[in-house]
Amino acid sequence: MCPKGEKDIRKHSLNSELYEALLKEDAEKVKELCENDEEQGLHILTIHDDTVLQAATYSNQSDLVLSLLDALPARHLDKMTRQNLQGNTLLHDAATFNSSQSLAVAKKVLEKAPGLLCMRNHLGETALFRAVRHGKMDVIAFLEKQIGGYDKENQQPFLQRSDKTTILHMAILVQHFDLALHIAKRFGHLVEERDVDGMTGLQLLSCNPGACRREPKKEFLEHIVSYAKRVAAEKQEERYKSAVKLAKFLIETDTSWEATYPGIDQNKPRLHKYGGNTPKPETPMSSLGQGEGETGTPLFLATKSGCVEIVEEILKKYPQAVEHIDEKGRNILHLAIKYRQLKIFELLAKEGVPMKRLVRKIDREGNSILHAVGLKIRDYVPEKMQGPALELQEELIWFERVKEVLPPHLIDHHNNMKQTAEGFFAATNKELRKASVEWLKRTSEGCSIVAVLIATVAFAAAYTVPGGPNDTTVVIFLSILTSPFRLANFKHSLPNKLIDVRLYIFVPLCVHDDGSICSNSPPHVTQRGRLETNSPICPLFLASRHLRIVIFPSLSITIRNLQVLAQEGKQGISLEPLYFPQPSSASTCQVHHARSGFPRDL
Repeated sequence: MCPKGEKDIRKHSLNSELYEALLKEDAEKVKELCENDEEQGLHILTIHDDTVLQAATYSNQSDLVLSLLDALPARHLDKMTRQNLQGNTLLHDAATFNSSQSLAVAKKVLEKAPGLLCMRNHLGETALFRAVRHGKMDVIAFLEKQIGGYDKENQQPFLQRSDKTTILHMAILVQHFDLALHIAKRFGHLVEERDVDGMTGLQLLSCNPGACRREPKKEFLEHIVSYAKRVAAEKQEERYKSAVKLAKFLIETDTSWEATYPGIDQNKPRLHKYGGNTPKPETPMSSLGQGEGETGTPLFLATKSGCVEIVEEILKKYPQAVEHIDEKGRNILHLAIKYRQLKIFELLAKEGVPMKRLVRKIDREGNSILHAVGLKIRDYVPEKMQGPALELQEELIWFERVKEVLPPHLIDHHNNMKQTAEGFFAATNKELRKASVEWLKRTSEGCSIVAVLIATVAFAAAYTVPGGPNDTTVVIFLSILTSPFRLANFKHSLPNKLIDVRLYIFVPLCVHDDGSICSNSPPHVTQRGRLETNSPICPLFLASRHLRIVIFPSLSITIRNLQVLAQEGKQGISLEPLYFPQPSSASTCQVHHARSGFPRDL
């Protein structure tokens, strides 16, 4: 066997032992193996050309790293500038070290190889840039001091990588907003710097919906139930407050909000569809989402993302920004409506005089703000996941809400496609309407069958049914099935019918942990051992191994209540508990007719 082959075998064997020892965190074994190797801690271990020191660093074995650094002979210090396949040096990895001793490791590395401070990986990132990416505040403060002696021009390579992304951009992208505020104050010139997409830090913050997301306040008991949820909510609240502070600072110094397009007065309403050039017809979804990737002002980006606080701060600092328009001739109100940002819409509605100007604006495609209701973004997902009929209902309510603020002379305005806002809305929601019809039909058919079966079983059991066999629930279901399904019916009529019948069947029933079944009005027990109630009835049956009971809407009945009724001298009523799995569990009881002894399950 050739000497080269033997050398490769020994190298692979050593790598296997070293790697296994690192995985087991066997520091003594690693040090022993490194002492017997010529390159010691700088031995290349992984297929990505990471050295033993680098592997120990990202394995968070700080004591081992410090020991290996101390053991390095002076003749090997020049090899500390080795880079792995990503171009990262030992200082790059030390800057992201997830350990309380990360600062000690970074200091020791830089002490032995000062040249690592300026080295950049294949993305153009220095160790300082990597520390910002991972939010290592102590390491960042240390490295900032190391570059403090450089002038502004020579500092720039430390602060900006090859694609023009700065450490301010990176801190905002990874949502370290406290760190971003520190950077903006420490390196003020970075506030105006733009990345490869032409975005400033404020613009990046404005299009980050997570930055301005605030957890709703919980009830006290709900708040203390889960420690993990409480901690997560507290962190989100801190992140939110930090983002608002950062936004306020950037708004003071960032002038990117000033960018706007020249306005073209298209406020003349077009009340007919005749004459003029007819543009190429569009499908309902063809114009949606076009041009949305273009860089916008922080005001418009915040509007699209729903960052109400940033919108509010910009308008408070620069009230004239409310009149900005984008490359398509749209103002902030067009965007708030299109992106379904109700809070921003309501904020603008309070603006008084500016609002009167905003509602009259017509964009370059001839769309009024009412047309914008039909311009739903392509990847729009409702906040609440629900059936298509209820989603269409929300869209119709949104349409009516916008219509209320639109000047009357623009209600019948035709856009460049020669469509009114109502016609445009119908066209863009054609598929949703079709899905809503199918969903309502399927739901109604299924529920009507259930309602008929429930009623049939109830009558067969000979329970009293106030109102007789005339089942309102089934009738309402049939009225849904025979509806003409006009678009206007989806606003109130059809969804309300569906809700009504669900109320008839499901809402009145509520079973507590102690086995009680509660609702609005109690029943009364007849001498024949029947339960009767004056409420509208559609019986339900709950069945389990130990519980068989007939439930009526608006029925309030507990074991205790039945005992009280029996003790009050109701003739022919007796209670016989059959099974008590737990003191807090529902119990099965029988109501016996006194004369026949025939048990009726409740």
